[in-house]
Amino acid sequence: MEVDRFSNLPSDVVEKILSRLPIREAVRTSVLSTKWRYRSAMLPHLVFDDQCVSTRKNITFVNIVDHVLLGHIGPIHKFELSGGDCLHNWDIDRWILHLSRNSIKEFILEIRQGFKHTIPSCLFSCQDMIHLELLGCVLKPPSTFKGFRNLKSLVFQRVTLAQDVFQNLIACCPLLEKLTLSIPTFDHLKIDAPNLQFLDVEGDFEDVTFENTLNLADVCIRIYPRGRTWVCDNSNLVKLLVQLPLIQRLKIGRYFLQILVVGSLSPKLPKPCVYLKFLSVMVNFNDPAEVLTVLCLLRSSPAVQELEIALYPALEEEQDFYARQEVQAALSEVNSLYGNWIFPLTQLRLVKIYYVSDVKTELDFIRFLLLNSPVLEKMIVTPDDGSDSLKLIKKFLRLGRASVHSEIIFLDPYSSGNFSS
Repeated sequence: MEVDRFSNLPSDVVEKILSRLPIREAVRTSVLSTKWRYRSAMLPHLVFDDQCVSTRKNITFVNIVDHVLLGHIGPIHKFELSGGDCLHNWDIDRWILHLSRNSIKEFILEIRQGFKHTIPSCLFSCQDMIHLELLGCVLKPPSTFKGFRNLKSLVFQRVTLAQDVFQNLIACCPLLEKLTLSIPTFDHLKIDAPNLQFLDVEGDFEDVTFENTLNLADVCIRIYPRGRTWVCDNSNLVKLLVQLPLIQRLKIGRYFLQILVVGSLSPKLPKPCVYLKFLSVMVNFNDPAEVLTVLCLLRSSPAVQELEIALYPALEEEQDFYARQEVQAALSEVNSLYGNWIFPLTQLRLVKIYYVSDVKTELDFIRFLLLNSPVLEKMIVTPDDGSDSLKLIKKFLRLGRASVHSEIIFLDPYSSGNFSS
């Protein structure tokens, strides 16, 4: 008789094998032998996604979830619901109610189609939660809610909630380390989280402020244009970086640089970003204030090793502004600084530049980088799809370099390696 090697494997190994199977396949292992009968029923991680579909017409997605939850034995640590089209609210609510009685630690709910789902109040009683991820939901916590005391990771995508609800939620999660927020429905974003280490934010904000964020090491912020008019006595860039003393990775996404340029700015920051190793910026080289802000950042980041620059043109409604004589004069003044500002980027090894066109302000900045990067290994250039690539290559070959070992690599404008804003 052939030995059943799988049945004699340690329980933790069997659990790992089953957890890597679609839930439908994991449940089917219960017929293998008496030893396997309850193995799938004891899995602590349950994922119901697009693979969780029965080939039998009379068995629906709801039937599968009900069957698994009804027959489950032991605690459920993770529950992910990202499949099933147009699920009824009452089905989702009763599943959440069941989970709230099982010490759930990770909860993921993705509503991709139809109306947003309003999260029931019972979810807010799950104080063992360490990871919460919601897509396409409405959040209205009960007045008695005092936060998730063990929550470490929070992801909101297309989640509708009031601004004060968001701020209270963040403030009442003392262990929060990771926050991802995409397209929220309020104007003023305030981050107050003393333990936060990772932040990825995208939305239509009027302003972004930080308080008690001294542990943040990885930050990405993308906002949308509104034709804003900001007034500020002090530099927004300085105010931001004062709250990020340990920053290692900073990604200034689309239009956020327009907020940072507001206020008076000296050529160098009061305190350097000594831990910053990766910097990514979207910049309009028609705007002298944006160029100066990028130069200030570089001059204040002695440890930066990798630099990403994405160039974007002025909006159509901004063309007249940038054509003004005083703006053009300011641009000429910025370009003259390249010869006077000498601050070698002694750690910079990799530069990626996207959407480059045959524009003098862009080429002057690139020349400045090449002349001030003595250990540069690669500069990867993706031209704008409307540029003459051959003409651009010839101009790049004539640029001087501080690093004799550096190489310039040109990519196809239509390649898959383009910048992600």
